[in-house]
Amino acid sequence: MAVSQEDFAPAHLGKDVDDVVILGGGLAGLFCALKLSPRPVTVITNAPIGEGASSAWAQGGIAAAISEQDSVEKHRDDTLAAGCGICEEKIVEQMTREGSARVHDLLSYGVPFDQDLEGRLKFSREAAHSQSRVVRVRGDMAGRAIMDALIAAVRRAPSIRVLEGYIGESFLGEGRYVTGVLARKRGGIERLVFPAKAVVLASGGIGHLFGLTTNPHEANGHGLAMAARAGAVIADAEFVQFHPTALDVGKDPAPLATEALRGEGATLVNKAGERFMQGVHPDLELAPRDIVARAIHNEIAEGRGAFLDCREAIGGKFKDDFPTVFAAANAAGIDPSRELLPVAPAEHYHMGGVLTDANGRTSLDGLWAAGEVASTGAHGANRLASNSLLEAVVFAARIAEDIQGLMPTPRSAFWNEMDEEPSLPSRRNSEEREAITTLRTTLARNVGVLRDAEGLKTALADISKAERICVRQSIKNMMVTGKIITAAALKRQESRGGHFRKDFPAEDPAQARRSYTTLKEVEALTAEALETA
Repeated sequence: MAVSQEDFAPAHLGKDVDDVVILGGGLAGLFCALKLSPRPVTVITNAPIGEGASSAWAQGGIAAAISEQDSVEKHRDDTLAAGCGICEEKIVEQMTREGSARVHDLLSYGVPFDQDLEGRLKFSREAAHSQSRVVRVRGDMAGRAIMDALIAAVRRAPSIRVLEGYIGESFLGEGRYVTGVLARKRGGIERLVFPAKAVVLASGGIGHLFGLTTNPHEANGHGLAMAARAGAVIADAEFVQFHPTALDVGKDPAPLATEALRGEGATLVNKAGERFMQGVHPDLELAPRDIVARAIHNEIAEGRGAFLDCREAIGGKFKDDFPTVFAAANAAGIDPSRELLPVAPAEHYHMGGVLTDANGRTSLDGLWAAGEVASTGAHGANRLASNSLLEAVVFAARIAEDIQGLMPTPRSAFWNEMDEEPSLPSRRNSEEREAITTLRTTLARNVGVLRDAEGLKTALADISKAERICVRQSIKNMMVTGKIITAAALKRQESRGGHFRKDFPAEDPAQARRSYTTLKEVEALTAEALETA
């Protein structure tokens, strides 16, 4: 259940009841705030605005049916095919139809998408797309450029108040109605209460629950756990996408070797120089991500290694066309124009999340969700490349429109100065650090690219034991989300999309449907796992 304000009397109460509080400063959160303008909005973000957002790390771009050769119907069909039979078709139809308008919104905010000499958008092709429809910025810098433009627009908007360095811990609530957010100053113990007429959850993904990920450290699944603890329905939590080509150079998070490299002709080879995708899938390196990830996992597990060969397809153009990947490779002592890039699958995106409808409403009144923390049904079992940023802006805009229609005319956008409590020394101790290490190791080993019942039950038991020594709610939230993903994976006894069970390797037509769970059910499955551990 959501907690009540009375339970947190020591917390500092702001002077205002906000119209809207948005938890998360990534693409979905900032885009929603801008679309709500001039309605007063408070954006609460864990890290300095933009820095902890996975959106800023996105290299590919945004998929949208804009070119004359493309159509909404083709984009829709590609998305449904990648989703392995469990996408919500109406949601996909709406998302792909609104894509062009949202890209033009981003252009109006100053995003410098790549254009030709005549000012027309340039498009690239990525895996499982039937057309070139991904708009990019300097090859692999779309996420950073989009976030820079939105941050500048947010800074200019007097109706948007940004509070940086606050970690969401719990939702305030009365029954099924969410009435605000309880947050803690990062590095301190003092809590702040933010009452609100509407709360938008845009807290991002789950990457850093896994030992190998391409996500920033702030992608810890906090928002998903907050919603689950408040009683929200969680959907499709078992479907985790592992990017096939993270640079395997010992970095945490792992640098991403964008799929656009393979779109430009880069190939996957093992130590012997063999293209191991031959015979695996007719699309070779541009097969769906789950298939490529499992193929790479297999090469590494059998000792042959996996490498991305960009020498012939990209060569001397690498530094100019893919500066982000080039810099990451150089930092590891590799020149990708002349040397092979070692790669490995890494947690990249969570298709599951808090269940929402077409307007971003969750199963709790007063709470909306957008971006990676939400499960709209647009991605199904396996997200189509570059649909994540598209989904974020489409549903952030829909949420803003929904809230505007529900609330009366906004009051004047004026903010009083907030009295901040001084930061206190962190209470993080060695036991909690060990608990986090246990969580990340367990998920990577037992809830990764390949899964089975024994490993999943072991993971539930291990996470539950680690949870017992956690003190801070933010760390407990990480444990809760880890259990939700694991329990959902245990429930689905088949392989589909980003979820592969070694003990149920076939896709079961009878299970071609979305999954739903609550924290109550997850705790019951965890208790069973502990009994047999």
